[in-house]
Amino acid sequence: MTRLKVEDIKGIAGSLQQYDEELRRKTGCTLQEIACHAVGIKKTSLLPSMTVVKAAVVPIKSGKGIIGGFAQSVQAILAHIGLDAFVTGQSDAAGMAEAFEKKARLVFAADDSRFVAFNLEKRTVVDNAAAAGKGFAAGLDLLAGGVKGKKVLVLGCGPVGAAAVFALTGFGAQVSVYDIDPERSRQPAKKISVKAYHDNLPLALSEHRLIIDATDAPGIISEEFIRPGTFIAAPGMPLGLTRRAVKKIGDRLLHDPLQTGVAVMAVEALHPSAPHA
Repeated sequence: MTRLKVEDIKGIAGSLQQYDEELRRKTGCTLQEIACHAVGIKKTSLLPSMTVVKAAVVPIKSGKGIIGGFAQSVQAILAHIGLDAFVTGQSDAAGMAEAFEKKARLVFAADDSRFVAFNLEKRTVVDNAAAAGKGFAAGLDLLAGGVKGKKVLVLGCGPVGAAAVFALTGFGAQVSVYDIDPERSRQPAKKISVKAYHDNLPLALSEHRLIIDATDAPGIISEEFIRPGTFIAAPGMPLGLTRRAVKKIGDRLLHDPLQTGVAVMAVEALHPSAPHA
């Protein structure tokens, strides 16, 4: 996964209500509701389990170590969507033991390779990369007034992009993919019907108004590709739009470093993904 920086997540905990208001203005839904849409359940199905679930966030020191404020940001997001969430006082194995001893049902932990949520009762694991892909696909579906029957371009065919491809297919979109690595762009096409752009990003961008940017490449979407009817959901860090492109697209952009992925992780850990209608 992309390793976040302290500046990427600074201020998340204190701005969640404001972010919810922004999401509602753009999509008609809150963060919790977008997560439910991603997983394929109704909000009313989620709420009863939310009120009784305790979630632990365990700091992990291995590899490059703990990102300042990361565990606290995850805890704040989980609490914001309705969970009884806490950060363990201990890290690593001791933190996992603490989570278990305090009767947490869900445990969230991240190292340099993966960020996952464990459901200790169901013995299931949800990966942040897959959750983010599903979450931003759901967000784009709401942002654009539905993607069913519409052409959608996914930039980047790593774990996040691949998850977005399959989620968009579930929403009924006509999906195309682009990756700087031609072989990676062919991978989704081996499983489902997608169009792959192997070496022409400008062409791919010019032929699509609905885009998911799941890359970590800054500035690859310039203002010339922002037209009436362009909607972009961008789970990638850093943001792939230039400053002028961001200004031009306005409220037709969804982008956050952590909020959507964490919310979907939590909802899916409680309720495994349901097929989209």
